[in-house]
Amino acid sequence: EVKLHVPSLIPENYLPNINTRLILYKRIANANNESQLREIQVEMIDRFGILTSPTKNLFVCAQLRLLAQDLGISEIDISQNGGSIEFRSTTTVEPSSIVALIQSDPLCYSLRGTKKLKIKKSLPNLDIRVTFVNQLLNSLLKGIAR
Repeated sequence: EVKLHVPSLIPENYLPNINTRLILYKRIANANNESQLREIQVEMIDRFGILTSPTKNLFVCAQLRLLAQDLGISEIDISQNGGSIEFRSTTTVEPSSIVALIQSDPLCYSLRGTKKLKIKKSLPNLDIRVTFVNQLLNSLLKGIAR
């Protein structure tokens, strides 16, 4: 699950038919890669017009969810003051990578238990949060168990 604390949904005024909205939510949730997400976006634009901001946010969260899944991360919860990333017990991220991350900026990163990385950082808007999470996940991706 990815929470960025911004509206991320398909608004009723964009797509009034609840059944169609539910089908699209399911397709977005079941997308296995960015290509499938792009196909759904293109289809929605063709059928219903330019995506609303909350709908764009939904796709941003879905893209981050895909990257998080690849790393064995079960939850990303980031708001304007930081948040947390929770690792599954089956994560592919090397513990040494997490330790190195914490040592690189101990005021920003700390470990809560064995599975939760706490983050203290000012991330005032969505663009800054998305950039931060992408950079963090990509840095963790470099330190995965092979």
